[in-house]
Amino acid sequence: MKLHFSKAQLNDLDTIMTIETTGFTPQEAATRTCMASRITNYPDTFIVARAGGTIVGYVVGPATDQPTITDDLFSTSQPNRPDDPYIAVLSLAVSPRHRHQNVGSQLLEQLTQIARTQNRQAITLTCLQRLIPFYEHQGFQNEGRAASTHAGEVWYNMVKKMLY
Repeated sequence: MKLHFSKAQLNDLDTIMTIETTGFTPQEAATRTCMASRITNYPDTFIVARAGGTIVGYVVGPATDQPTITDDLFSTSQPNRPDDPYIAVLSLAVSPRHRHQNVGSQLLEQLTQIARTQNRQAITLTCLQRLIPFYEHQGFQNEGRAASTHAGEVWYNMVKKMLY
């Protein structure tokens, strides 16, 4: 499947929210208001993947000065700052029909290229234990259990350091 990558736009919000709510539990999923704010505030780090013009997945994360995700990032958003050393992935989601087709891996590679271009030190995220092998395969290192209590789940810190 040939993918085209572009920046998310507000007119993509309905499709993004459909994918978000199929990829995450109601407690984990971003609200429509939060997602719209992310599209506005993170134009350079909110990437959608399209196949045949249809959005099939996305990755979004703000620039941050924190080496691990803090729960406040899930509910508030501020414009990306060019000097922040990290990008924190808040959502990586692929439509159910397009899962297991390398879409998530390609989205993470696009974000890695952006992180390098912006001279970020690393990409950081939290994930559930069952997803650790996927992220390790993408070059992330497991740094252990996260302090996050988002959605009442147990999360693990994953970090991909940029090599220049």
